Amino acid sequence: MSHPIMMLDHYGWQHGDDGSARRVLRSAGSVWAVVCTPRRTGGHRVEIVRLTGDTDVAPVIDTIDPRNLTGYAVVCDPLRADGPVARVRTSDVWEALGLAVTRQVIKAATARENYRRFCEACGDRYDTAAGPAWLFPSPETVLALTDAEFDVLRMKFFRTGLRSAAEASLKSAHDWAGMTGEQLIAALQSVHRIGPWTARAAGADVTNDYSLYPFADLAVRTWAGKLAPSVDWPKPELEFGRLWQTLADTQLSEWTLLTLAWGVRHATGVAL
Repeated sequence: MSHPIMMLDHYGWQHGDDGSARRVLRSAGSVWAVVCTPRRTGGHRVEIVRLTGDTDVAPVIDTIDPRNLTGYAVVCDPLRADGPVARVRTSDVWEALGLAVTRQVIKAATARENYRRFCEACGDRYDTAAGPAWLFPSPETVLALTDAEFDVLRMKFFRTGLRSAAEASLKSAHDWAGMTGEQLIAALQSVHRIGPWTARAAGADVTNDYSLYPFADLAVRTWAGKLAPSVDWPKPELEFGRLWQTLADTQLSEWTLLTLAWGVRHATGVAL
């Protein structure tokens, strides 16, 4: 099997001019750097380094091999052509939830810019072998921000959601860490301002089980249309979701994750 390409959808990834990418994230009380560099033969070389802390639970990387896909060839064949995809699980539920909150309602390009500005202004900076990267701000930091500071950071719209998520994280982070994906989604939806889309996006980010993802959202619909333009994909979200779930059958997670990864890799001027 060829070396997998890292899925760089998470907004925490910082990109170098040489094609490398780096990210820092929390895992079991420690902070880790994940650095990806492109191989000449394709795919990424991945290095994981603990930066702080004394726990040895490194971030988990899952690899999805599209050769195992079954079903509709017009969708599966271009996914197979791109080869295997790896994705880092976001170990910290708080970080996954915070990212999902900042993605609510707005276009992906704007959300990415807001997220990175927020991290650089309020999150801890770490130096990696490929350059600096920033953690998502801690719950305590978010709760200490004033309304005016949220406004300056252009995060006013997300202020209530982030505060609610931060308060819930301080109370429930230990419980969340031991939950299955479905249990986590149910728990997150009990948090004020956290709806099904946000909870499911966070659950998928934590587990890499993309059957949990809101698989009929705009991103999946957009990339499905570009991946397999010969298919008459339904425009309404519910109708698309039913067809997508039927075609994917037991491989809903694989179809959804690989399609989103294909979109990240092949995006050319598409604003979601």
